[in-house]
Amino acid sequence: MIQAILLDIEGTTCPVDFVSKTLFPFAQKHLSTTLSTRNHEPEIESLVNNVIHEWEHDPDPASQRLWKQSTQKPPSIQYIEAYLEHLIKTDRKSTALKDLQGIIWEKGYQSGQLKSPLFRDVRPQLDTWKQQGLALAVYSSGSIQAQKLLYSHTEEGDLRHYFDQWFDTHTGPKLLEQSYKLIAQNLGLAVDQVLFASDHPAECDAAQQAGMHAVFCLRDGNPHQNPGNHPVARKLSDIDVNSTAATQSSQT
Repeated sequence: MIQAILLDIEGTTCPVDFVSKTLFPFAQKHLSTTLSTRNHEPEIESLVNNVIHEWEHDPDPASQRLWKQSTQKPPSIQYIEAYLEHLIKTDRKSTALKDLQGIIWEKGYQSGQLKSPLFRDVRPQLDTWKQQGLALAVYSSGSIQAQKLLYSHTEEGDLRHYFDQWFDTHTGPKLLEQSYKLIAQNLGLAVDQVLFASDHPAECDAAQQAGMHAVFCLRDGNPHQNPGNHPVARKLSDIDVNSTAATQSSQT
């Protein structure tokens, strides 16, 4: 029996365009200023050290070429920025970059420059699930800080109270089966008591391989349109917890 719903954000509860066309460009625009003017703040300094550690051990040949070009060790802010720009350009899922983006977005939300749009079905369905006694959690490649910022500055107000736990890539990559087992463990549930909803079929595959129930979110404008062998939801209210659990149990 499903006891918890685990939700992706981009393409599941929030339009892809907001992340790709608003959040990412905003972070990139303010990256240089943040690194150059706030690099002595303990939080930024710690993140820069994390970036350097990731960079030094990054197996990507282009990353290593940049590393060798920087004769100064640790690398200067200029080279650190160049490496981060490389990660952004190649759409790398860097935990350090995600954490830094979260700090930049915080300023944008606080100043009112950023406001999160959610699909219209999201808040009503969160209400329904909470009334049913289900635990709700978030699992996104964006940092936990970024997740909380997004949900605290929506066009419908602060929605953080709906969620019991938050997970990001510190738990593990979203395409790795083990990540979903760890999430279930942190929720205090058996893995088959959790249902994961995502717009990415490979993430659904990983969750299913871990023993978790998975539903593919097919929203207009999402880059992934092929659900594979997963049940499809065009809105969150399409997810029937009982029938989804029964369907997937019959498949195993």
